Amino acid sequence: MTQQSAAAHAGASDPRSEEFVTALAAFLLERNALDELAVHRAQRAQKQSGERFDLVLTRLGLLPDVEMARLLAEFLGMPLAEAKDLPQVPLLAEHLELSFLASNRLLPLAEDGETIVVATADPFNTDPIAAIGFLLGRPVEARLMAASVVERAIQEIYGRAGALGPEQEPTTGQASDEDVRRLEDLASEAPIIRLAHDLITRAVDMQASDIHVEPREDSLRVRYRLDGMLHTVETLPLSVRAAVTSRIKIMAQLNIAERRLPQDGRIKTTVHGREIDLRVSTMPTLCGESVVLRILDRSSVQLDFQSLGFAGPAHEAFAKLLNQPNGIILVTGPTGSGKTTTLYTALNALNTSESKTFTVEDPIEYQLVGVNQIQVQPKIGLSFAHALRSILRQDPDIIMVGEIRDLETAQMSIQASLTGHLVLSTVHTNSASATVTRLLDMGVADYLLSSTLTGVLAQRLVRRLCQACAAPVPDSELLLERLRHQPDGVTRALPKDGRGLRHKTGCKVCRNTGYLGRTTISELLVVTDPVRRQILESGSEAAIQQAALEAGMVSMFDDGLAKALRGETTIDEVLRVTRMN
Repeated sequence: MTQQSAAAHAGASDPRSEEFVTALAAFLLERNALDELAVHRAQRAQKQSGERFDLVLTRLGLLPDVEMARLLAEFLGMPLAEAKDLPQVPLLAEHLELSFLASNRLLPLAEDGETIVVATADPFNTDPIAAIGFLLGRPVEARLMAASVVERAIQEIYGRAGALGPEQEPTTGQASDEDVRRLEDLASEAPIIRLAHDLITRAVDMQASDIHVEPREDSLRVRYRLDGMLHTVETLPLSVRAAVTSRIKIMAQLNIAERRLPQDGRIKTTVHGREIDLRVSTMPTLCGESVVLRILDRSSVQLDFQSLGFAGPAHEAFAKLLNQPNGIILVTGPTGSGKTTTLYTALNALNTSESKTFTVEDPIEYQLVGVNQIQVQPKIGLSFAHALRSILRQDPDIIMVGEIRDLETAQMSIQASLTGHLVLSTVHTNSASATVTRLLDMGVADYLLSSTLTGVLAQRLVRRLCQACAAPVPDSELLLERLRHQPDGVTRALPKDGRGLRHKTGCKVCRNTGYLGRTTISELLVVTDPVRRQILESGSEAAIQQAALEAGMVSMFDDGLAKALRGETTIDEVLRVTRMN
């Protein structure tokens, strides 16, 4: 008997035994799935918790559950089932109750002659599989499948309606003690817990940025924001509205009794072995509480300028600004345009052992190793300006301010720049030149702004074309001719050949949207002497924009147009985000 089969035989009777843990740990080290430090950490956690070793590994985030299932199947010598093996319709639904399948995390996959093939998330729980064979009088072949895949497939294939019990939503306003107890009971029921977890898991799997849980008169609508656009993914019955909302509020440690005021909170959870943060916002509406969850998945964020879509002369000019010892660099754009990610990428590039970096944020979205990050706390008087004032006494080199919202914060940022610090921040405006006029309107003195501001980066996010299905644009020459003259008054020298232009079609890879992922289009206004003169002389947005263009600035529309000509995105996307159509 080999070491693997011996370990599997010993572990089948007691997967929590020391022999099983030791054998599985040795197997994972042999396969280079984990290093020794991670294995020792998991072994200590397993001894303290008494849980199965494989479950401890996924809950600590050391291995994604899909990878753990693959390794465990190999370790046990058990067949592996994957998502591609899932049936399109429910099998044996007339014989097997949904509650039985969901509670035991089993899923019939196929009928191979007389044999029934069943996926299981728990290879050590053999009694339910034996029960299926006894009930149907047929042999059953068990295959191991990741728990997340099984749970999601059960919900998608068999539906949720039968799993959720009836429920009445309390009246609006401040809930009574009895209502609170009933909401807590409803939110603690296994189907509601699984439903909330499934909504989050599916959103992470689909790489959504936000989850919108919206009450309606007759239902509860769930929408995901995918590549910047909202898509309805679920319409739940009215009976679960209060329970789902209460479950999310409990996870975010919010007051479930308070339904009259907006609330904000955070959820920390693990999905497929990855740590996920969610920012939760609730808002009372006519039909109930609207809940939005912003997904902050650190593992999916690439703090690299090229990955974000920055390239060419604009990227080189921005890198030069970042290498200056002092000055103010601003990133601008509407909410959801990727400003914070750009700032984090800049900080990641600047973060060295020779410099001391502080950030003041509201909220802190991602933790950066080696950076001192401060969370704004308005309730106790810790505002952006107050934190900045204290940071200057900490001998910093680089300071990042989450947003310049008022004159006091702007003045403190200027003071920090004048005293030899590099300051990065954001402002909500529509263009780079509008940022300058916004600060002047805020009350910043023109001579101070012109002497400290070094550059403004305005940006938007456009959807990338799906490379699997994008097709060439017919009559591209006519489209290019129309684009040579746009409402901004600029006549563009465009190529006559538009073979690089492509349009969306839609396929399985991109969920039939034609787009997959997003990229950045931007314009970088470098404060040169001509721009500085315009700030001091007139301060008008048009004059500053013209001076920047004459100095070589590539407008946001032209940057997007260049990406469209390379087949990265579409003309329609560029026009949509730059509002030039």
